[in-house]
Parts: sequence; structure tokens; C-alpha cells
Amino acid sequence: MEGYNKKVIMSYWTICRMKTTKKIYVKVSIIFLLGGILLFSSCEKEENQKIEANRKTLFMYLPWSSNLTNYFYNNISDLEKCITKIGLNNEKVIVFISTGSTEAMMFEIVSSHGRCKREILKKYKSPPFTTIDGITAILNDVKAFAPASVYTMIIGCHGMGWLPVHSTKGRARTSIRMHWENEGVPQTRYFGGTTSQYQTDITTLAEGIADAGIKMEYILFDDCYMSTIEVAYDLRYVTDYLIGSTCEIMAYGMPYSIIGKNLMGEPNYQAICDGFYSFYSTYEEMPCGTLGITNCAELDHLAAIMKEINNRYTFDPSKRNQLQPLDGYYPVIFYDYGDYVAHLCDDASLLEEFKEQLERAVPYKTHTENYYSMSAGIKPIKTFSGITVSDPSINSLAADKTETSWYKATH
Repeated sequence: MEGYNKKVIMSYWTICRMKTTKKIYVKVSIIFLLGGILLFSSCEKEENQKIEANRKTLFMYLPWSSNLTNYFYNNISDLEKCITKIGLNNEKVIVFISTGSTEAMMFEIVSSHGRCKREILKKYKSPPFTTIDGITAILNDVKAFAPASVYTMIIGCHGMGWLPVHSTKGRARTSIRMHWENEGVPQTRYFGGTTSQYQTDITTLAEGIADAGIKMEYILFDDCYMSTIEVAYDLRYVTDYLIGSTCEIMAYGMPYSIIGKNLMGEPNYQAICDGFYSFYSTYEEMPCGTLGITNCAELDHLAAIMKEINNRYTFDPSKRNQLQPLDGYYPVIFYDYGDYVAHLCDDASLLEEFKEQLERAVPYKTHTENYYSMSAGIKPIKTFSGITVSDPSINSLAADKTETSWYKATH
């Protein structure tokens, strides 16, 4: 009987322990569940806050450009010097750089305790950056790694303005030497690589950006000949502002250690011009530089005025030699836009209307006394509107000008 009572007592104790354990287990499970929900909610909230806090992403895009890679790393270092001084305020800086003709990587410049470090985000093998889909894919990576409400883009490479890739590719049958082919002279830049397979059409760039669902606050071309009316018009729906040189820009590129602070946060376009001039007016290798900043929202109205002028006037070829050239090619490809229209339009009232609208379209600009070309050396600047046009050009490389969106909109 006593043994029986012990068994009953032990069974009862076991049941009580099981019930108690079960209760404890349930309570602990509930606590963990609630904790998990709270933790998940907290993480989700924190993540949302991070996305909202990242107001701006600056994207530095440096595709394969053969002989400019070392200059690109200098540009990145100069931008890092600027970031070290001012820090990053609700913004991220993402860099895509081709480390070889078939390899590239994307990294983030992170500022911590007064120092910058580069955190690799992705490596690429043969990225198709000269195609619409390739550009879109790269920009989608930027959006994934650094989502923001505002995006800006710096493009560093070589440049040939609006000229389509096939026009430079097919020039073998001509005697025209491209500016980058000159040796033994101070080096400048252009858009893409030295061969056509690494060069990108402006229309391709525009479609690639549009397909990524982005409109840039500004696109800065750290390349030669990119401040052209044809380029700006092609990009008018994918960027608010376009920053670029009307002429060749030295291989050193933009002085990011000086103007970087004006590219971050809220852009200060006048300060960008001032910083550019202060650097290049005293640049030891070649004290030459030009810069124009276009407000793309004003271009449709400018095109309407230009169409009226073209409907009423035809350019007199005998005046071509009177125009301000801004390149080193012969025949000239890139002419000062304002000077060209001044020689085209004889109606004082219409010309004044044009000048006022051009000033609204290109409100910021600067230039040194002369410009430089690898092909032709130092040339004087007598008049400067901050943007070029190829309408009066008879150079065979500009034969496709009638196919540009700008030409079609203004003729």
C-alpha cells in the first residue's frame, strides 16, 4: 500500500511537473514570439528609417577607358578627401569602375571617424555597359545597394559629344585623326574607350537611365565635348541638369577635392563653376578649361525658338570662318551655340528672345582665356555661351547631325 501511494504521489508529481513545464514552455514560447514580433517590427522600422534617411545617392560611373584608369583612381581619392572633410549627411556614394577591359566592380565609399573606406558590393565579368540593358542593370544595382529619393551621376571617361559610335568607328576611310590619337602632348578625355566596342551612344545612355526608372538631379560628364545642345536635348527627360565641358578636358578631370563639397547635399552650381575655374586657370600642365551647366527643363522652349529661327533663316556658309570654334578638328565639329545663332538670325527682337532663353537654359558657365585641344593646341575664346552646336559643321563625322533629336525638333 505504501509502495502504491508512492507511485501515485510520484505519478502526480510527474503530471504536475509536466503541466508546469508545459505552462512554462507556453509562456516562454509566447514571450519569444512576442519578442520576435517586436524585434522584427523594430528591424523593419529601422530599415525603413535607413531608406528614408538616405536622401541622396551620388553614383560615380567609370566604365573602361583604356588609358584613364589611373586618373580615375585619383578622382576617387580626391572625392574621398572631400568626404573626409565634410562627411556624408543622409547620402551614399557608390562607385562603378572597370578595372580591366572585361572586369569591373561596384563599391561604396563609407565615411567613419574622419576616414574613408571602400566596401566592395559586387564584382562584374564583362559587364555590357555599352547597351541599354547593361546600363539599366548597373543602375538597378545602385538602387538596390543605395536606395534614395534623389540620384546624381558622374560619368568619367573619354567623350565625343553627341557623335554616334558608328561615325567614329567608320572613320577609317577618312584622314581624320581623333583627338585621343595624338601622342607627345598633354592628354585629354572622351566618352568611352579608345575603340568602338567600349564607347556608348548618348541615346543608349538616356534609354538605360529611363528604363531604370531614375531621373537624375544632375549628370556630370567628366569627359570631352559633352556640353552640347544635342547631348543635353537627348538627356532632358532623365536629368534636371547637365554639367560638362564644351571642349576637351584635361586627363586630370574635374577637381573633385575642390568642387566635391558642392556636388554633395544641395548642389551649388555657381560654386562648381568657380571651383573649376580656380583650379584650371592655374593648372600647371595646361591652364585651360571650359564648363557649362544646362538646366534641361528650359530646352523645349529653346527648341521652339530655334525652330522659328530656322524656319526664317538659312545659315550663310561664307560666315563659317567667323564662328567661334571650340574643338581642334578640321573642319570644325563643335561651334559655340550662341555665336552660331548670332550669325544666323538677323531679327534683333527674335535674337534677343533667343539670347534670354539661352541664358535660362545655360545659367552657369565659365572658361579660361583659351581652350586646349590635343589636335590643335591652344586656341583663343572670344565668345562663350557654355554649350556647343554642330548645325554649321561640314565635317564628315558630323554627317548624322540631321538624325539627332535636337535637329529634328528644330528644323
